[in-house]
Amino acid sequence: MDDRTERAALQRHWDASDASDFEVEHEIYREDAVLDYPQSGERIRGRRNIQESRTVQPNERRFTVRRMIGSGELWITEFVLTYDGIPSYVVSIMEFRDGLVANETQYFADRFEPGPSRAHLGERTGESS
Repeated sequence: MDDRTERAALQRHWDASDASDFEVEHEIYREDAVLDYPQSGERIRGRRNIQESRTVQPNERRFTVRRMIGSGELWITEFVLTYDGIPSYVVSIMEFRDGLVANETQYFADRFEPGPSRAHLGERTGESS
């Protein structure tokens, strides 16, 4: 699989994620894929288990991809995942094998206000809760 094909597969995955199309969303994973959430200490093994973990999520969710970078077997997507109107900033690291995702790790971060000691040094991006 070349980089353009992998990027298109990722775009299809994130578009399906945003549309809650759980079948298409999970076509990108190998049957034996592993998904890690380091912050909660969870490891989910197998495409069907990964899919089920997302179908039982009760929150209304939206995905806004900010950027996808990568090449070959390693791709990183930075996106905003909004649950019930509250944004979380997420980085997804996907490792491909034979054209499908074998391992994914997702890191989540909540929005926070700039610290007073550096607030004067930066500009506001307009992203707020």
